[in-house]
Amino acid sequence: MTAQKAGVGSGDGLPLRERLLALCAMALAISMAVLDGAIVNVALPVIARDLDVPASEAIFVVSAYQIAVTAALLPLATLGEIWGYRRVYLAGLAVFTVASLACAVSPNLASLTAARVAQGLGAAGIMSVNIALVRFIYPSRLIGRGVGNVALIVAVASAAGPTVAAAILSVAAWPWLFLVNLPVGLVALAVGARTLPRTPRSARRFDLRSASLNALTVGLLIVGLDAFADPDTRGLAAAAIAASVGVGIVFVRTQIRLAAPLLPLDLLRIPAFALSMVASICSFAAQMIAYVALPFYFHDALGFSETRTGFLMTPWPLAIAAMSPFAGRLADRVPPGLLGSLGLVLLAVGMAALALLPEAPATFDIVWRLTLSGIGFGLFQSPNNKVIITSAPRERSGGASGMQASARLVGQSLGAAWVAVLFGLVPGGPAGAFAVTLWCAVALALAGALASGLRRTGP
Repeated sequence: MTAQKAGVGSGDGLPLRERLLALCAMALAISMAVLDGAIVNVALPVIARDLDVPASEAIFVVSAYQIAVTAALLPLATLGEIWGYRRVYLAGLAVFTVASLACAVSPNLASLTAARVAQGLGAAGIMSVNIALVRFIYPSRLIGRGVGNVALIVAVASAAGPTVAAAILSVAAWPWLFLVNLPVGLVALAVGARTLPRTPRSARRFDLRSASLNALTVGLLIVGLDAFADPDTRGLAAAAIAASVGVGIVFVRTQIRLAAPLLPLDLLRIPAFALSMVASICSFAAQMIAYVALPFYFHDALGFSETRTGFLMTPWPLAIAAMSPFAGRLADRVPPGLLGSLGLVLLAVGMAALALLPEAPATFDIVWRLTLSGIGFGLFQSPNNKVIITSAPRERSGGASGMQASARLVGQSLGAAWVAVLFGLVPGGPAGAFAVTLWCAVALALAGALASGLRRTGP
């Protein structure tokens, strides 16, 4: 109970032992949240067959989770400032664990979708405040290292997602994708309850109207972006996006008038914070474009099997995992803006090299390009996240953490939607559109590099 006895705001970070235990609790929780955002994709055909639903309807199992996470990030980040980040994190972890059990025992698609919404809300509780907690777990001189460790956890979980799903499905039915969360979640709760630090609380009140407008804006936007994947639903997609813009305008106008807004627009007045958010959205959109386009290219254009395609996608996230801790440590000594620009330039060079692949590339030709792209993104991510969290006032760490997570999800959603649009517009389908999509990703990475470079040398 050392961390709890320390009290609110005492000291600069936790002692080493408690710091490591708190990081372990965060690693377990974040890994589950990231994995469950990806591993279900692999099981969708099996879930659709077992629940006797069309594949097009089974996709709601993925969409429900994504919408719940994205819509709840900012409200839960605000609750973190009001109730304390530790409470929101542990509550989110508890909800996620219980919802995992509900997913595993769901008898039909409706109950599984509802359980996935609950699971997404729990994941949002974890994701919305994890970077804010880093600011209280690590001493100020080591925040870059802490952010790098979190980035490493996310990268490893992302890389392991397809492999973990395939391993579980090879020996068990799809409900075990969720049941494995139970022991992990209970251990994370036990460790987190003992080691996560108490944080200062705000006297502000929770704004339910703002939270509802935020959920509508984000939900309609994601529904619209997802609908662009099907040419038959693009009219619905346009209507949903238009509605999202309309509700979003009302939401922003409401926030401007508030002294303590749910959407922390006041943080965007800090140049380093605003530029870091632009760089984050551009970088995640660029990476998602490549992540979506590459499997189609490997499978359709090069004729690779699903297994070979899966293995070829691994070097990118592994390179991120290898680079993130190093970049986090480096960000404590080298200007993060410089590191971020260099990383996104390397990402752009790697993706440009992918766009210029020969017609029949050797495996090594593909792997080194993917590795360079991953190194570039890994070099960018930790320093950029450090600037986001440290450029905001300490008492606004929750809002900064929520904005950071929102930028990641918005960038990923925009990138995936842009690929869907290009696949439908460019002659030749995915194979014909591959080079165009990659050059769009290169442009986004360079735009992010420019935004990163415009920041001052310090956070």
